[in-house]
Amino acid sequence: MKDKIFIHFLGAAGTVTGSKYLIEAPEKKFLVDCGLFQGLKELRLLNWDHLPVDVSTIDFVLLTHGHLDHVGYLPRLIKDGFKGKIYGTAPTIDIAEIILRDSARLQEEEAKQANEEGFSKHHPAKALYTEQDVESTITHFSPIDLNQWIDLGAEVNARFQTNGHIIGSTFIEVHVQGKKFVFSGDVGQVDDLLLIPPKRPVEADILFIESTYGDRLHPEGDIKERLKTIVLETIAKGGSVIIPSFAVERTQVMMYLLWQLRVSGELPDVPMIMDSPMGSRVLSVFEKHRDWHKLPAAEYRAMCEQFHVVENFRETLRLIETKYPKIIIAGSGMVTGGRVLSYLQNYLENPQHTVLLVGYQGEGTRGRQLLEGTHELKIHGKYYPVKCGVEVLHGLSAHGDQSELLHWMSDIKTAPPHIFVIHGEKQAADTFKLKIKDTFGWEAVVPNLYEIVEVDI
Repeated sequence: MKDKIFIHFLGAAGTVTGSKYLIEAPEKKFLVDCGLFQGLKELRLLNWDHLPVDVSTIDFVLLTHGHLDHVGYLPRLIKDGFKGKIYGTAPTIDIAEIILRDSARLQEEEAKQANEEGFSKHHPAKALYTEQDVESTITHFSPIDLNQWIDLGAEVNARFQTNGHIIGSTFIEVHVQGKKFVFSGDVGQVDDLLLIPPKRPVEADILFIESTYGDRLHPEGDIKERLKTIVLETIAKGGSVIIPSFAVERTQVMMYLLWQLRVSGELPDVPMIMDSPMGSRVLSVFEKHRDWHKLPAAEYRAMCEQFHVVENFRETLRLIETKYPKIIIAGSGMVTGGRVLSYLQNYLENPQHTVLLVGYQGEGTRGRQLLEGTHELKIHGKYYPVKCGVEVLHGLSAHGDQSELLHWMSDIKTAPPHIFVIHGEKQAADTFKLKIKDTFGWEAVVPNLYEIVEVDI
């Protein structure tokens, strides 16, 4: 219909993962984000389904940032027939390339291991996509400048502005035939240790607002002091601290905090290890895009010099066998894969050690199970008793809390006719919808997965 725009909620609707929003205008069809579902098995299985649209008719993709739950479905999109450009800021393009290559490698390795050890129900187990699929995907990437309107044809224009979540992350404004769409992406904290504070929109006809922490406030307290206490107590027992960490931003923040404690003399001279190939590559993105973060060059180099960066998995295995106390930062942040699993297989049963959770733990992830006090953890088909300490470092999230999300919306002076609360678990999204009503008097809705909403032009 020529007088309608159709919004397809293909992910992160009623859940916090799998961000995909298809905007179908009379003469253009485009996606905002194209992420993988993570966490709960019923969500992960959706990754294997074809999207309920003809992807060959999609003209382009806009990326808010490079996290897997926002870019991880791109290789499947290409395999299913998408031929257009994929736009994002230069750091987002760099991060997406790193994350997609790592995702494909892990999937291929896990499929191979499942076939060799027989712990998969599928015969044979297959990767969702391969490294070759990723190489095909990155040929579609097209970096764009911040704060500049780009003409995408047929009365569609877009502008990307920083939102402080990870390096390169943005919210996106899109003008579609006179209607102004605003996609929040994932909104960061105002006082992030490394990143520039988020900019804020001033008007919107159709607002998509994330709600990851829409039902809570980040606790106050001295994060660095809490981190120091956890590390010192673990070292005093002769144990090691294992920090499952997202490779993008969270790893760099943890390195920064630990480096500050070390140079101030508050931590003893125990080895500090960064065992994440992806995290190592992300450090190069911080080096390349200095105008995107607050860390001066001299401090960046000094911080990196305090950490031993693991080169290969053989070294990981050697480090696991060592008995001396150490601090280990390893992916993945929600314990869904990566080298942290190898450490946990060997350290979970020893009460000397501590697992320190430092980020959001999605439903259905091993990280969420540890957070909720599980007595055992299943890794590669085997159960491991959890006898080590499990601690949580609150307040470090790359997501703003309820008050910061409301603050991000507060410069919008006129009520948007359509507000969609997305990217949140049910309780968080429903709570934030009510909070928007109480704070601004604005009506919002929480869309369902695969729902289609019509907007008049």
